[in-house]
Parts: sequence; structure tokens; C-alpha cells
Amino acid sequence: MTGGASGLGFAIAKRLAEDGARVVITDIQHEQGKAAAVEGGFAFIKQDVCDERHWPEVISEVEHNCGGLHFLINNAGVLGPRDAADPETTRLADWRRIFAVNVESVFLGCRAAIPAIHRSGGGSIVNMSSVAGLTATPFATAYGASKAAVRQLTQSVAQYCAEHKLRVRCNSLHPGTVLTPLWLQHARETAQQLNIAVSAVIEEARLTTPLGELTRAEDVAAAVAFIVSDDARQITGEKLVVDGGYTHCDTYRPSIATS
Repeated sequence: MTGGASGLGFAIAKRLAEDGARVVITDIQHEQGKAAAVEGGFAFIKQDVCDERHWPEVISEVEHNCGGLHFLINNAGVLGPRDAADPETTRLADWRRIFAVNVESVFLGCRAAIPAIHRSGGGSIVNMSSVAGLTATPFATAYGASKAAVRQLTQSVAQYCAEHKLRVRCNSLHPGTVLTPLWLQHARETAQQLNIAVSAVIEEARLTTPLGELTRAEDVAAAVAFIVSDDARQITGEKLVVDGGYTHCDTYRPSIATS
């Protein structure tokens, strides 16, 4: 589980551990990661997911300590800055950083995990995308494009593994707006830029969700728990959307990025 020190990553790791899985979280935030591991009752490895050299070491350590790797949740991600995020103002450095974390790390994770999961007898990869990868995001151009890339990569990995009989399923998960620390920071930046209250940004997101409430981290964790389980053994290459109906809503889209 990458990016497991907080937010969605921690919620997913906690749910999987409660379901009986031996969970290892990784994160670039060392102290926060250690604290999360103690709280959740799982192991922690410090990892920069963009460092190609570190991935084989992480997988090897998990195999050694856990007896094998059965699933990988590629969850680490960044939103990027709010002040320069449209197609005219996005800085190339920001674009590259967002793609490095949101896309390249997912590729590196899949590449490293496929043989390990196969060695363990089979399992599942879940790549965290977003509803932003399914709809236009002119207010978060690089972020939306990166999450769309994760969706396509997931399909390619799923088909490759199926064709080569590797017994590795791969699916993408697309949350709507979740009140994680990452999204709340973005909401604060949005509120400051628009000179409105943070609560107004949150309420705007809620009002454009047909079910009338924002997605909870626990909702996303439950979806991950299902998709990695044997109950989902015939599901691969799919996109699982957990957004309260947001992507099916024809009403006005708010000018904020979703989780």
C-alpha cells in the first residue's frame, strides 16, 4: 500500500488489516508513516515511489517478511498547485512532478509487483485513479490527465497479465470527493484564491453529488477490500467508481478538483 501514512491510504490499509490481511504501508513521510503503522497494526517501509531503484527492494522486503505478495494498492498521489493548473497556466515542472508521482510510480509499482504476485500464486493490483480521470478537469489539467493515464495503464496491465496467464488481476478505482488531508488542503487553496470560505467549497462539492453527501474514506476502503478479494476473481481491467453518482450527474461541475 503506497501512500499509506494518511488519508485514503491509511483508511484502506486499516480496512484490509481488519479483514485479516498482513498489511505493509509505504510512504515518503517517515515519522507519520511509522505512527500510522503503530496505530493500524501493520508494518511500514519508507519509500519514494518515484525512485525506480527502491521498488525491487520494497517488494523483496515484503516477500521476505510476509511470505509473499498477493496484492498491491498503488495509492500515492499528488494534486499539484491550484494557482497554475489550467491549460494556459500549468507549469511544465508541475506537470512533470504530477505525472511522476501519479503515473510513473504506478507503472513502477505494477512492473515490480507482477512477478512477485505471480510467484505467490496470484492476486490483485488496484491503481488509484479518480473521477477526474473520467471527466474534463480544466481547473486541474495535469491532475486529470494523470488520472486518465492511470486508467489506460490499468487496462493494459490487466490484459497483459491475462494473456500471459500470470494470475494477476488489475483494476482502477475512481473516488469522488473525499475529505482527506490532501483534498482539504486543495479546498483551502481554492477558497483563498476565490476569496470564499472553505466550507463553501466543501458545500459546492456536496451539492453536485447526487446522493447528497461526500464520499467517505471508509467507502473507498470497502470497495478496495472487495476488488482484491476472491469474490472479485472474475473482475479485471475494470474501473470501479465510488463517487455518489457524481460522474453521472448532468448538473454544473464545480471548479474544484476531486480526490
